[in-house]
Amino acid sequence: MSSEELILSQAQELRRGTVVLACLALLREPQYGYALLETLNDAGITVDGNTLYPLLRRLEKQGLLTSEWNTDESRPRKFYQVSPTGAEVRDGLVREWSDLVASISRLTMEN
Repeated sequence: MSSEELILSQAQELRRGTVVLACLALLREPQYGYALLETLNDAGITVDGNTLYPLLRRLEKQGLLTSEWNTDESRPRKFYQVSPTGAEVRDGLVREWSDLVASISRLTMEN
């Protein structure tokens, strides 16, 4: 495996856990899955529907998101939004993320 392939593989591992935090951050306002997918991809957080939709269902099952069907348009859409518990978890994850970034920054500057 080339260095480039290893970097891509390891970068994917790094990004995997950040999708949860990104979703909790973006879903302060209700969004449906496809719009969220586009917003994430536009922000440089590459994720596909086969990853995002199961994640949204899991976060809802954990009580971090709420959902509501909108049937006003020709195509029904399920809108997701962060629950009060999800907002608390998001805030805690943001603190953890900030601490982690600071730690990694210190480590990379030392070496």
